Amino acid sequence: MLKPSMSKKLVIDIETVGKDFDSLDEISKEYLLKYAESEEDIKAAKEGLGFSPLTGEIVAIGMLNPDTGNGAVYFQSPEVLHGPLKEDGIEYIADTEAGILRRFWETVKYYDQIITFNGRGFDAPFIMLRSAVHRVQPTKELMPNRYNLSHVDLLDQLTFYGSVRRKFSLHMWCKAFGIKSPKEEGVTGYQVNDLFKQQQYLTIAKYCVGDLYATKELFEYWNEFVRFSPNS
Repeated sequence: MLKPSMSKKLVIDIETVGKDFDSLDEISKEYLLKYAESEEDIKAAKEGLGFSPLTGEIVAIGMLNPDTGNGAVYFQSPEVLHGPLKEDGIEYIADTEAGILRRFWETVKYYDQIITFNGRGFDAPFIMLRSAVHRVQPTKELMPNRYNLSHVDLLDQLTFYGSVRRKFSLHMWCKAFGIKSPKEEGVTGYQVNDLFKQQQYLTIAKYCVGDLYATKELFEYWNEFVRFSPNS
């Protein structure tokens, strides 16, 4: 477990994959393809299953303490590692989806401030609903009032809660502020599904770490140059 320190901040990111479309029941298949009018539409519907906790699952949950640089990635793998692998302060721990969710909740309860990029729109609801599927009880409120900075969603903050019409991706924000983008390292989120099928579980976990570091740097940039503090 990632041990809490004097710092009470925790950066969070998840990676997800979609279920095998053919494994779904006929009613669900019909519902998902209800508005698909072309082969491209059908392909998009099938490839988009990982965007919903009802048709996808979590294959990695990454956490990083932005002040100490220590972190952990709990990731799905049928083969449990022989003891935790640790590189550059990051622990890699293999488990089932239910297992990584239990580990997540056991860790996050010790932290006061959660930092994400689009976490309110994706990561937090996905974690909460996949936990419910596995009957894993939450230990912390991940979706507080939108203006409560116990969860700093940087996409919310950088668009001023939707006042800026175009939201843009993590990569675009990183490029704008001179932050190294993890998307330039050869792996993108669109490849996670294929990597999981290819049993490249640790590759997915390490890709998740790149997002953690980028989110950490984006948070620090926002906190220094965008966020208004009357005491600064």
